[in-house]
Amino acid sequence: MSVRDEDPALTRARPGSHESGVSLPLRGPPMWRLSRSGWVALAIGLAVTAALVLTSLAVYNRNERRLLHLRLRELSLVLADTLPSIQLPLASAGELAIATNGDAQKFRAFMAPYVGHGRRFASASLWRLDAPRPRQAALVGAAQVVGSQPRAAAELFARAQHPGVLNVIGLLGSPRPGLGFEFTAPSRTRRFAVYAENPLPANRRSAIERNSAFSDLNYALYLGHSRRSVDLLVTNVKDLPIGGRHASDAVPFGASALTLVAAPKGSLGGTFFSALPWIIAGVGVLLAAAAALLTDRLARGRQRAERLAGMLDRVAAENRAMYREERSISQTLQHALLPEKMPKLQGLRVSAMYVPAASGIEVGGDWYDVVAVDERRAVLIIGDVSGHGLEAATTMAMLRHAALAYVAQDCAPASVLAKLAEFVQRSTHGYFATVLCALIEADAHRLTLASAGHMPPLLLDNGHSRFIDLRPGVAIGAAKQRSWDYRQATTTVAPRATLIAFTDGLVERRSEVLDVGLARLKDLASRQELPLDELLAKLTRELNSDEHEDDTAIVGVQWQS
Repeated sequence: MSVRDEDPALTRARPGSHESGVSLPLRGPPMWRLSRSGWVALAIGLAVTAALVLTSLAVYNRNERRLLHLRLRELSLVLADTLPSIQLPLASAGELAIATNGDAQKFRAFMAPYVGHGRRFASASLWRLDAPRPRQAALVGAAQVVGSQPRAAAELFARAQHPGVLNVIGLLGSPRPGLGFEFTAPSRTRRFAVYAENPLPANRRSAIERNSAFSDLNYALYLGHSRRSVDLLVTNVKDLPIGGRHASDAVPFGASALTLVAAPKGSLGGTFFSALPWIIAGVGVLLAAAAALLTDRLARGRQRAERLAGMLDRVAAENRAMYREERSISQTLQHALLPEKMPKLQGLRVSAMYVPAASGIEVGGDWYDVVAVDERRAVLIIGDVSGHGLEAATTMAMLRHAALAYVAQDCAPASVLAKLAEFVQRSTHGYFATVLCALIEADAHRLTLASAGHMPPLLLDNGHSRFIDLRPGVAIGAAKQRSWDYRQATTTVAPRATLIAFTDGLVERRSEVLDVGLARLKDLASRQELPLDELLAKLTRELNSDEHEDDTAIVGVQWQS
C-alpha cells in the first residue's frame, strides 16, 4: 500500500518531522490471504481427509479386533489340542492299574517313556483311593508336592469328583509352583487315580519362541475362569493385567478350564494398515480420492466376501443334505449285501450286528454269515475286505457267495479258506481279505476254527472270558503261492457259553496298539450278564466312538444248554 492510499488522518506530521506532506506508513507489509473459495475448498478437503482418516482408523481397529479374536481362537485350539496328549497316558495308566490291581512295576514301566526332562510330565504317581486315606502306590520321576503332604493329597482327591475326566489342580501357592493332572479310572470294584505334575516357572514368565506362529502376541494364561494374579499360570509380559487392545477366551480343559488373555505386540494386519491413517492425513486432499477408492475397494471386497460366504454356506448345506442322502443309500446297500436274518438252530441262539463308520459315505467290506450244515451243526464266517467303496462291496459279495458255495462242498474251516484263497488267486486282483471260519457243533459243545489273518473270537464262559488260541494263516489274496495250509484249532466250550466274532473296526483305534482294544473288549464283555442281542448292542455302543472310521461287524453264538 502506497502513501497515497493511506487515510489522511494517518499522514499527520510527527514530532521532529518536516511538514512537507510526506508521511510514514503506520501498517506493516501486506499479508497473503486465501479467498473464500480457497477456504471452502480447504475446509472441504480437510473435512474429507478427516473423514477418511476416521474411517480408516475405524476399519483398522475393527480388523485388528477381528484378527486378534481369530488368533486367540487359534491359540485356544492349540491349547485344547494338548488335552488328549495329557489325558491319554493317564487314562491308559489308570486302566492298566485296574487290570493289574495296581501293580507298581507295570505302572512304572508304562509311564517311564512319558516322564523326565523334556518329556510330557516331570513326575507321575499311582494312588489307591479305596483306603481311608489316599495312598501312593508307585512313583515315576521327581518327588511330587502332593506326595509330601498327606492332607493336601486327601483334599486333592476329594475335590477330584469327575472319574473318567482329567482334573487339573493348581499348585500355585507351593514353593515349587506347578500344575497337577489327576485322572481317576472309572471302575465299580477298584479305585485308582493316576496323578502327574509339571513345574511352572517361579516368576511365571515364559516367552513365546520367535519362530512360533504366535510370536506376535503377548499372552497370560490363568487357571479356571479367573484373571487374578494368584491364578496365573504363565505369561510373557512383565506387568499385569494386560492392557490396551486385548481379548480373552475360556478354554475347556478336562473338568476345569483355562482362561487365555492375548494382546498383539504390534499390528496384526501389517505395518501398512497401521500407518494408513497417517499416510492419508499427510497426503491430504491430493490422495483423498485415492483413499476413497481404496476404501470403496475394501468395502466392495468385504461385500464380495460376505456374498461368497453366503454362497458357501448354501453349498455346504446342500452338500450336507446330499451327504446324508448318499450315506443312507450306502448303508442300505451295505445291509442289502448282508444276510437278512440269522438262521434258527437247535440248541443255539445266533445274533449279528453291522455298524457303519461314523464318517464317510462309501460302502465297507465287512461281512458275516451263519450257515446251517445240518440240525446240529453250523458254520460261522466273518470277514473284512481291504478298502472301501463299490469295489470293496463287490469283492465282499463275491467272497461271501464263494465261501457259501465251498461250505456246501466241505464244511471243514481249513478247507473252506484254502478253496477261497485258491479262487481269489486265479485272477488278477488288488485287494486282500481277512476271514475267520468256525464249525459249531451244538450237541458236542465243540468249536473247530481256522483263520486267514483274522483276529480270534472271544469266548465267554460263566463270567470268564478268553480269546481262543488260534494260529492265523495268510490273509486271502495277500500272497501268491500254489497251496495254502490253514491250520484248524478245536476247542470245547462249556454249557451256555457265548462266542463273539468281530472285525477290527470294533477294537482298533488310532494312536493305540491293538492289544489295548482287545483288552477293552474282553474286560467289557466279561462284566456283562445280558441276553445275546442286548450284549452285542452294548459292545458296539460302548466300544465304537463317535469318530470311528471303520465299519464293524459282530456275530454272537450262544449255547442254550
